[in-house]
Amino acid sequence: MTTSYQQDDSLDLAAEFTDNVDQRESLGKVFEIIFLLGLLVGLFVLALLLFDIFRDGLARFLTPGFLTETPSRFPDQGGIRPAIVSSILLGIIVILVTVPIGVGAALYLEEYAPKAWWTAIIEINISNLAGVPSIVYGLLGLGVFNYLLGFGPALISGALTLSLLSLPVIIVTAREAIRAVPDSLRNASYGLGVTKWRTISNHVIPYAVPGILTGVIISVSRAIGDAASLIVVGAVGFLTFNPGLFQRFMALPIQIYSYITRPEPGFANAAAATIIALLLLILVLNGVAIYIRQRFSIR
Repeated sequence: MTTSYQQDDSLDLAAEFTDNVDQRESLGKVFEIIFLLGLLVGLFVLALLLFDIFRDGLARFLTPGFLTETPSRFPDQGGIRPAIVSSILLGIIVILVTVPIGVGAALYLEEYAPKAWWTAIIEINISNLAGVPSIVYGLLGLGVFNYLLGFGPALISGALTLSLLSLPVIIVTAREAIRAVPDSLRNASYGLGVTKWRTISNHVIPYAVPGILTGVIISVSRAIGDAASLIVVGAVGFLTFNPGLFQRFMALPIQIYSYITRPEPGFANAAAATIIALLLLILVLNGVAIYIRQRFSIR
């Protein structure tokens, strides 16, 4: 009798387990459908926005001289060359400033910093700074770079402000990439008598480069497309020359804002064409970064 009761209990447990598995699989399929619908809605809205932009701005974008001439007060004339040059310079300076500092800070926090209360405070503050609105960084750049350091409303002030905006994102993503490096790789290097810095430079950093470049792509794309902080720092909406580091400057987002605020209907098409140029610039930068990341992944 005891054996038959045990068999019945085992059969009941097996049936209950099978029912739970079936319920979880059904629930998983429901969530899969919900997530797929969310993805399709997002892609549909994005497709509508891109269709609207290309419908209004493609003809203006293909106009001869739009990418090579300076702006004009007439909507069907002039171009956006100073804005393109400024955006490229801003992106280059942001990369040159943030990548060494961000990766160095991430390496120190992950590989060298002791587990103490002050490092925990630093980590919390870095994570919080990654979510601060860009207008706050614009006010910080206005006070530090424009007035305290005396750069004024120059391109270098805008570039350093965007660097502050991008730095927390690069630090956070670089730390995650470094943390993902297997400890067995470090231990194998230490076992061969390699120093800590040699281990980091020859093994940890190359292994983490794809993840670090992902953070660089995200942060630089955000910086190039940001307008609020540049408006506060002093970017202008009309410029007839290619700016230098210590001169007044434009940017593609500021150019878009300038076109949108003008009442003539033709400027709306110019704004759409400028959006196309900004999208292409970001795609080119992302493509270069993705290519470099794939090369390191293969190596």
